[in-house]
Amino acid sequence: MIRPFYYADRTFFILDQRVLPQEEQWIPCRTAHEVALAIKTLAVRGAPAIGIAAAYGLALAAQSGRKELEAAADILVRARPTAVNLPWAVRRCLDAGRTVDDRGLAQRILQEADAIWAEEIAANEAMAELGAGLFEPGRAHAVLTHCNAGSLATGGMGTAIGVIRRLHEQSRLSMVYADETRPLLQGARITAYELRADGIPCTLVTDSMAGWLMKLGRIDAVIVGADRIALNLDVANKVGSYSLAILARAHAVPFYVAAPRSTFDPDIRTGDEIPIEEREPEEVLAFRGVPTAPEVAVFNPAFDVVPHGLIAAVITEQGILIPE
Repeated sequence: MIRPFYYADRTFFILDQRVLPQEEQWIPCRTAHEVALAIKTLAVRGAPAIGIAAAYGLALAAQSGRKELEAAADILVRARPTAVNLPWAVRRCLDAGRTVDDRGLAQRILQEADAIWAEEIAANEAMAELGAGLFEPGRAHAVLTHCNAGSLATGGMGTAIGVIRRLHEQSRLSMVYADETRPLLQGARITAYELRADGIPCTLVTDSMAGWLMKLGRIDAVIVGADRIALNLDVANKVGSYSLAILARAHAVPFYVAAPRSTFDPDIRTGDEIPIEEREPEEVLAFRGVPTAPEVAVFNPAFDVVPHGLIAAVITEQGILIPE
């Protein structure tokens, strides 16, 4: 598996996902500001991964003292608004910092960041095992996934991709169909890159081909990750997930969500309350600086919300939840 970051010599190194798969460049971050910028500009992305990155950003800030830690927390939380793992990790690190004096602050925050990452790795493993259990034994399955919910999005084996990896290990996977995931092509650039590197059979399709694949009977299940889950199990995920859930329902294909408990927001009752990030129009008007459209108005939400009624199951490290 490909790791999205690592910590060494008081520096947090981030694999720049903006230039994958053509290049593998590492960004050395020595301040929380640099980590926040990497999160905001999608050099590191995926709800669990940006939570982990934020924790290490706080570890960097804590080296300069408690005042700098508090300021960094505010900057990091504002980097991206939809994924709840980010503020969750920040709050957890701040709470940990309150248990020690100033001399032990930096070491305590670093320990908490390490713990958050280790727990994510373990959660991915648990979700993979539980999720694989949802699939009928004795035959190989074809699944469709959207965006990237693999190791580069989590720091572990992945949430949705973790389940896929486990099916592959058990010789119960025939094919992964990966949506390109427009406009930034995370599925094409990152998911296909991960699957190919691990020798997992993968077919890349454009987002608009998913419905026809289901009509042809080539998809046994759709499985995606999540960026925030409401109390009623409405799920915010990469834009396009809502359309996939409707298509899946129309074709009697189960739609599964895999996410750790840190993605659940106890303060959000329904998906209507989830803040949806809207990004710059340039992401739609051009790709890597090359114009792909004339200068027109652009609507560019980064996420949409799948109502719980369209979800067959939510896979967590603590068990399977069936929305009512």
